[in-house]
Amino acid sequence: MPVLYRSAGRLLGLLVLALPAALVACDSAPPPSPPPADPGPVQVDGARDELAALAAAAQDRHLVAQYVFSGSGQPDRTMVFTSANDGSWRVDVPGGALGGTADVSLAATADGLFQCALPSTGHPEPARCVRLGERDDAIPRKLDPRIQHPLTDWLDVLTDRRAPLAVAVAATPKGLTGACYSVDSTSASLNAPLDVGIYCFDPDGTPTGVRTGAGTLRLAAPPGAAPATVQLAGPVVDGEPLGTAAPPTPDPSVSPSAGTS
Repeated sequence: MPVLYRSAGRLLGLLVLALPAALVACDSAPPPSPPPADPGPVQVDGARDELAALAAAAQDRHLVAQYVFSGSGQPDRTMVFTSANDGSWRVDVPGGALGGTADVSLAATADGLFQCALPSTGHPEPARCVRLGERDDAIPRKLDPRIQHPLTDWLDVLTDRRAPLAVAVAATPKGLTGACYSVDSTSASLNAPLDVGIYCFDPDGTPTGVRTGAGTLRLAAPPGAAPATVQLAGPVVDGEPLGTAAPPTPDPSVSPSAGTS
C-alpha cells in the first residue's frame, strides 16, 4: 500500500506542474484574425454621398444657362434654363410639343406650374400660358417633353437616400465635363424615379451634362447670373395646353370644299 500511495502522489505532482504550462501555452496563442473588411459598399456609399451633395448644391444654384440636347435621329436643340433667386424656374424647350413642331416653355412660380406655347412653325399664334397645377405637381405625361427633368425634379431624387438608386463614380463621357456618376435604379417597378444614365456636375453644383437612353444634355456655355424671379412667356389664359404627340396628318383625299357647290 505505501508504494501505491507514493506512485499516486508522484502522478498528482506531475499533473500540478504540467497544468500551468498548458495554461501559459493557451494564453500565448494569437487570437484569430478578424475577417477582412469589404471596401465595395463603402465606395458605393461614398459615391452616393458625393452625388447627393452635388445635387443639393445644384438645387441652391441660381443661374441662367443654355443646354444642348442631342437625341438619336433628331437635330440638336438648344434650350434655356433659368433658376431664379426666389426658387422659381423656367425652361424653354424648342420642339417640346406637337411632335417636335411647336416650342414650349415650362415654368414653376409661386402661382403654380405653367406651360406656355411659344410662336413656332407648328403654332404661329402669340405666346400664351396655361396653368397645369400647383408648382410642385408633376407634369402630365402627355404634356411632358422630359428633357428638363435633370435640371428640376430629378435633383430631388438624387438627394433622397431612400430612393432606390445604385450610384458609382463614372468616367466623363466625351463632350461632357465635371465629376460624373453612373446612376441605376434598384427598383423592379416600371416607373423608375428617374432615367438611368450618367450625371455630371461642376464642384459648385452646376449640372454640366446628363447622358441617358433618350439622349445627351450638355452645358453649352458658362452660366449667367440669375434674375430675382422668372417671368412667364405670355399671359395666362383658359385653354388647353399643347401635347407632345404630333397632330394628325390631314387626309389629302378630303378637300376643304367637300360637300359644297
